[in-house]
Amino acid sequence: MARMLSGWGRAGAPSGLPRAPRNPLWRRGVQGLAMLLCVTMWCGLLAGCASLPANAGRTPSQAVADTSDTTLARALLPRLAKYPGQSIFYPLGAGPDALTARIALARAAQKTLDMQYYIYDVDTTGSVLLAEVIDAADRGVRVRILMDDIHTAKQDKTWAALDSHPNIEVRLFNPFANRKVRWAEMVYDFGRINRRMHNKQMTIDNLVTIVGGRNIGDAYFSAKPDMSFSDLDVMVGGPAVPAASKVFDEYWNSQNAYPVSTLLKESQDAAPGELKAFRKQIEAKGDMAKASPLVQELVDAGLARGIEMGHLPGYIGGARVISDKADKIEDHPDDPSTHAIPQLRAMMEKAERELVLVSPYFVPDEENRQWLAGIAKRGVIVKVLTNSFAATDVAAVHAGYAPTREPMLRAGVELYELKPTAANADLAKSRTRKSRMFASSRASLHAKAYVVDRHLLFIGSLNLDPRSIKLNTEMGVVLDSVPMATRLVEDMEKNLMQIAWRVQLKKDDSGKESLTWTTIEDGKEVVLTSEPDMSIWQHMGIGVLRMLPVEDQL
Repeated sequence: MARMLSGWGRAGAPSGLPRAPRNPLWRRGVQGLAMLLCVTMWCGLLAGCASLPANAGRTPSQAVADTSDTTLARALLPRLAKYPGQSIFYPLGAGPDALTARIALARAAQKTLDMQYYIYDVDTTGSVLLAEVIDAADRGVRVRILMDDIHTAKQDKTWAALDSHPNIEVRLFNPFANRKVRWAEMVYDFGRINRRMHNKQMTIDNLVTIVGGRNIGDAYFSAKPDMSFSDLDVMVGGPAVPAASKVFDEYWNSQNAYPVSTLLKESQDAAPGELKAFRKQIEAKGDMAKASPLVQELVDAGLARGIEMGHLPGYIGGARVISDKADKIEDHPDDPSTHAIPQLRAMMEKAERELVLVSPYFVPDEENRQWLAGIAKRGVIVKVLTNSFAATDVAAVHAGYAPTREPMLRAGVELYELKPTAANADLAKSRTRKSRMFASSRASLHAKAYVVDRHLLFIGSLNLDPRSIKLNTEMGVVLDSVPMATRLVEDMEKNLMQIAWRVQLKKDDSGKESLTWTTIEDGKEVVLTSEPDMSIWQHMGIGVLRMLPVEDQL
């Protein structure tokens, strides 16, 4: 950013050097328009070299309804029979727990394994999970993998190799037609490429699902030293699970879900046995990762053994899945008919005492600011935990959020911004067998959780920003559990002033209001009057971003 700004303001050549004759304004305008047309045509040619293939030859499939003869069913159904209509759920706040649960469920699968993700990094943890998925397919489990295509660059051979397994089918959602020159298609076909599937779920035997904010990769499981997300999933068993399977089926059978066998050149041109050999390499890499001390400790832990033995721990209560429709990416962003946000807002409007919002990307537009202000005006305590500038992984989002702070504070909303150094000690604790509900990490908040009166709790993929609300597709689960909702809020609040800055409006002696950031460090209160951990160059860069008309894209 500093290098970008250092060249600003140089209007012409230094004095003493001859200046080129100036073109008339109209001529420069024509030249600029001609250049824009040339770039557009060039991008169009690059993008147009490839077009999406016909998608009519796919075989539709649905979740398997009868899985009552499986190990998971024999463990779950007798327990759930005591609580008609209720589900059982277990929070996965610590990264190691979240990985452990996925490994254990993949090992427990006997009929079906469905995975739907926005990002899948084929790193250490991603490879471990892929190895378990291949092992399940080798046992005869039907595996369906649905990936959004925005982050699959350089992964085509991996997904083609998995798809070559007779029991694994991989589809890409809203894919790029041009696999090699993606940026050209992003420019030329931005309206389509800009709409993404942000859903996250892993569902086993139509009996147990994991839903939440996590993608698959080391950064999401506390396994990446230089970058780790504080995140939250929930493992659910019971009546809510078929609803998650129904969401998966809707997206899987959507016209926007393309089988890799018809989309990828790697799949079409591979020599016999080539993809099978590459799949074996993927499995070998995963097996090597599984042999690491960290993964061995995880699979030996009580949670993994409990799931494998059919003893799923957790809370009992009501659970219902809410989701955007798959067709949302084709509809106008302002058309709410396919949106999940009306259901989420209806839950939040039930707040009578307290509304706690955890959203890493918090960019409320004018309508939603007024809506939150109305809730606070009723006397409801409204608390928001989001990322500070130093903790966020998307600077543009902070630029969109920053101007909302003062009106939010004036409306009575409490704002907290996670510090990038939040609770390093908690990360170490989360690697022990004693799991934490809300395990902070040392980099960035990624959890999406909304709690009403410590009673109703939403966990899912939906941020409180325009992109989640209007552009991308999202899903999550609403849980009715006083013990679990209370635990999440108490666990968060226990060290809130140590892990976050509280943002407030304070007046000076002249009555002028300004923002302050307050935290506790080494047992002492620290108050700052300027944005923490933001240099002058970064401040200028955020100022530039704030001037761009991109609020609807954040």
